[in-house]
Amino acid sequence: MKLWWQTLTNTLSGMLQKPMWMMLIGSLCLMSVVYMHGTVWDLPVAVVDQDHSPASRMLIRQLNATPKMTAVIYPGLPEAQRDLGLRKVFAVLVLPQDLEKKMLAGNAVSLPVFGDATNRMANGQIQVDVLAAWQQVLGHYNRALMQQQGFSARQAAVVLTPFIGQTQDLFNPGISFAAIVFPGLLVMMMQHTLLIASVRVNITLRSQGQPPLAVTLGALSALIPVWLFLSLVLFGLWPWLLGYRQTATLPELLLLTLPFQLAVLGLGKLVTECLHRIEHIYLSLSFITTPVYYLSGTLWPVQSMPDWVRGFAMMLPSTWGTRMIAGVNQMGLPLREVSGDVMMLLLLGAGYALLGLLIARLRDPRRRRKTAVS
Repeated sequence: MKLWWQTLTNTLSGMLQKPMWMMLIGSLCLMSVVYMHGTVWDLPVAVVDQDHSPASRMLIRQLNATPKMTAVIYPGLPEAQRDLGLRKVFAVLVLPQDLEKKMLAGNAVSLPVFGDATNRMANGQIQVDVLAAWQQVLGHYNRALMQQQGFSARQAAVVLTPFIGQTQDLFNPGISFAAIVFPGLLVMMMQHTLLIASVRVNITLRSQGQPPLAVTLGALSALIPVWLFLSLVLFGLWPWLLGYRQTATLPELLLLTLPFQLAVLGLGKLVTECLHRIEHIYLSLSFITTPVYYLSGTLWPVQSMPDWVRGFAMMLPSTWGTRMIAGVNQMGLPLREVSGDVMMLLLLGAGYALLGLLIARLRDPRRRRKTAVS
């Protein structure tokens, strides 16, 4: 116990004297300022009005009434397509000639829309708002046509919308897709930096021979207070400054991030012993960050992955950490709902650590010499 405590204090003192880990806060804050508004606002959309009718003007007013779009009137399609290529606008909407005449005659009407697919989030938001504005205009004209045929206003409303639905948020992740992507980004950065730090500690200890287990545990335990502090800043303070909805308290965040860190420390031990050489370790950690981010379930649901890919994703601490922290801190899940994730992280950490210790023991040159002599 004394040797463990002495190693922990010496390692922690060295990290506090040269706080290179503080670079994580600066770099992550710089990366995450793109989510400061939480969602996209005032997206310029080019509108080419070839009809100049009350219906086309109504649709333009509905587009301007949406909180995330601004209709910019263009005289012709070539000018709008040019600005779309220059990314001055995010989409081009064409209101075809005889739009209102076809609507009053009950004929099918299609609205040509050209979108900038390179920005998936903005393009998706424009698509949703255009459909909503178009449905409002269609509803207005359908009610007018039905009233001309003898329907009362109440009867027309019942036929067009027989059911009035209400939505109630059960698990409200926030105001946009960024509310889930953001904690996933934080978890990935925490995993990557802690993995590098743990690998560095393991390499340093291995260069000194085969230190006692208490020394190894003490050096790795010194990383936990530092990354717990980083967890409070990244999962608690920084999202609060950006204005994201949070439902977990600071003690709950600490309770959730501790098993995640233990799992990453165990994975760091396994990576060190498997790759063995320093250059192989750092090159591997540099290349696997992006694939692991995609496998975590943040950008694509784990349930939609092939079975063998999903099995591999379940072996990564980031998959369980993202689901656990985002579920409690952004979606309002109670702690008991993520108890299975906590247990899985603890099992992963213990399994990885034991496997790493076994590989280290098998690679021990002293053990090899004993085996050769016998």
